[in-house]
Amino acid sequence: MRSIWKGALGFGLVNIPVQMYAATDESTIPFVSLDKNNHARIRYKKVNEATGKEVPFQDIVKGYEIGGTMVVVDDEDIQKASPEKHSQLSIIQFVNEAEIDARYYEKPYYLQPEKNGVVPYALLRDALKKEKKAALGPLVFHRREWICLVKPLDNILVMHRLRFPEEIRDPASLNVPDTKIKDAELKMAAQLINQLTQSFKPEEFKDEFSATLLKVIEAKAKGKGATIKQMKTPASAKTIDLMEQLRESLKTSTKKKSA
Repeated sequence: MRSIWKGALGFGLVNIPVQMYAATDESTIPFVSLDKNNHARIRYKKVNEATGKEVPFQDIVKGYEIGGTMVVVDDEDIQKASPEKHSQLSIIQFVNEAEIDARYYEKPYYLQPEKNGVVPYALLRDALKKEKKAALGPLVFHRREWICLVKPLDNILVMHRLRFPEEIRDPASLNVPDTKIKDAELKMAAQLINQLTQSFKPEEFKDEFSATLLKVIEAKAKGKGATIKQMKTPASAKTIDLMEQLRESLKTSTKKKSA
């Protein structure tokens, strides 16, 4: 893995030099854009709107419009805004992780200590484990501020990038009627939930869609047609009684467990 950031993790007066690594990879198939007429690759160019000419990457700068005037913003300007947040993730508080709404989680990263930071790194990791806490602090990376949650995972520290409150959409605009559920229905639904409850084992979940789609593409490359699996249309709640659907679901889950 390649480090994407080097800096320090600030823990009170303790400074822990660390490197940050992306903790995830995308499992989707990397499609490219083609011209449907001759299947040539579609390339995207950065073009000067005044001259119509392509602009080399090294000549492209950032700008921000204020009152009709375009102000060029360079790396030095960006560094002037909260310079301490560029090089250090300072822990400002500790929290119980269970208090954080799942909607705030965005992306995980691994933190690895530099050679001279191994001892304080282990101290923070083990203290977080002992107290069952996670750490919160800000970091500026890629021209934007992150709010970061740091927590222990086995012998490493994992940093989760969190969303800001203004990035979470308010669900108040959704139309969810206040429906009264019958006690018998609720009891049977709870029974189904308990019957299907298992320990979470992430290795059991695979990106089957991408794997199957790749087989379809490989078959097409060999001149073979794709086999389309016919799916059963789910029964409508209007045509089948809800209790009957729950009973059938319980029977099906029992058969799967005994199989």
